[in-house]
Amino acid sequence: MQITITTRNIENTEALKRYAEEKIARLQKFVDQITSVHIILSVEKHRQIAEVTLHVRELTIRGEESSTDLYSAIDLVADKIERQILRYKEKIVDHSGRGLGRLRSKEETVSAEAEPSWEEGPRIVKTKHFAMKPLSPDEAAIQMDLVGHNFFVFRNARTQEVNVLYRRRDGDYGLIEPRS
Repeated sequence: MQITITTRNIENTEALKRYAEEKIARLQKFVDQITSVHIILSVEKHRQIAEVTLHVRELTIRGEESSTDLYSAIDLVADKIERQILRYKEKIVDHSGRGLGRLRSKEETVSAEAEPSWEEGPRIVKTKHFAMKPLSPDEAAIQMDLVGHNFFVFRNARTQEVNVLYRRRDGDYGLIEPRS
């Protein structure tokens, strides 16, 4: 497992690095195929923020927590990732035999530069590119929960069309399918 630690507005001390690595290494007892981990530790005003992006096989699991103490933020995010892993494993057991082996993660490439806009109002400030692997709507819901987003764009394995899955205010999911 490759662990990368990035710090922002804080010095990357050996004690902090060792603590974060130990906390994340404990997650291997829940899932043994962690390929890489990216930890971002930052300080913004009075908030200490710990972000973790975990790559397990072909899945991406992400968590972010903040606290007044960086060590407790690391504890909180490690607990959050652990809960996500356990929830994922539970869903796999619940859906066994339904093709969850095809579950894929999106490879995101973030382009920080946006084209300048001469008009007033909202503008595009961030662009993401990712590979879309065919997923069923159930698989997309699991992946959306793992990355912690309110929506998820995916290619439907049945129709081969691009679909959007989103979380409704009542907690259920909505699915947007294009009409041919």
